[in-house]
Amino acid sequence: MARVGFALGYGKFTNVREIASLMQQAEERGYEMGFFSETIELMRDSVTALAAIGLATKKLILGSTQIVRLRGPVVMAQTLASLDELSGGRMTLAPGACTKSHAKVHVLAAELGATPAEVLKEYIESMRLLLTGEKVSYHGKVVNFDNVGLAWKPVRTYIPLYVPATSKTGLRLAGQIGDGVVLNAVCSPEYTANALKIIREAAEAAGRDWSKFEVAQLINCSIEDNHKKALDEMRWEVATKLDPVQISFIAGPKMRVGEPYIRKEDIPIFERAYAKGGMQELIQAIPDSYVEGMTASGTPDEVRTRVERYREAGVKLPLLRPAAQHQTQRLLDLFTQK
Repeated sequence: MARVGFALGYGKFTNVREIASLMQQAEERGYEMGFFSETIELMRDSVTALAAIGLATKKLILGSTQIVRLRGPVVMAQTLASLDELSGGRMTLAPGACTKSHAKVHVLAAELGATPAEVLKEYIESMRLLLTGEKVSYHGKVVNFDNVGLAWKPVRTYIPLYVPATSKTGLRLAGQIGDGVVLNAVCSPEYTANALKIIREAAEAAGRDWSKFEVAQLINCSIEDNHKKALDEMRWEVATKLDPVQISFIAGPKMRVGEPYIRKEDIPIFERAYAKGGMQELIQAIPDSYVEGMTASGTPDEVRTRVERYREAGVKLPLLRPAAQHQTQRLLDLFTQK
């Protein structure tokens, strides 16, 4: 049976109660993971959502992005262990690097004397120590503590930590230290294949067992009876990856990895569109080829076929994210595993 996960949290159209209910339905349909995206757009927060999902489900594995530095590593480990206890040992986490754009939005100091990748590495290493339940010490460029430990024994002393990655630097870090990777949304299967070559090379150079490495990817899905309508429902999410806040740390890194659908000559067009009319104008400027190439959008058969292309590129666990509220039920039913 093909593995599949359901992803929510990125769109403003679904609140936490609705997310919990939909994840319960995903569990009933045989989905393996419920994944929540905590975003730079300041949608719902992950801790509240994960607690709600954990209480609404019984066996669904839970995952989420969380940007480091928004919470300290001790608090992140404490929260992760608490959520794992709440859910009966079903948590995973994908801590992500805090870029300059993240720091600006969240009113954090821009520079710490370490690169975002170095800070992420220190968070992951120190959190793994803290999750053992022992008194531990850690000394890095940014993370430093002595003789600190959780005051109770966690349900599990090892919780999988995946690295959400887009750039070559992030992909290499995922291979070096992650239990797996969560590849970014709005990426083509061609990008995925290129990214996995980078990750596998780094993993094998570090002496990691590639067969045990999880490969998940957020796959944007728009399912309609009409192909053009499906593209139009998805265009907004593609645009969110190409606005002035995201374009510098999303589009460029994707292109350097080998994303064939983002064209350098289109970037000034998108910038002018946004300057002229904000997000609505940018949405209208996104070509059909971008939506078709970097998402799974179209009729039910087209969506199924496109998701299979990601599997063929090396994705073990597709995390399917609907483009619109009215599509959630149909997408859940399309990939029912029971």
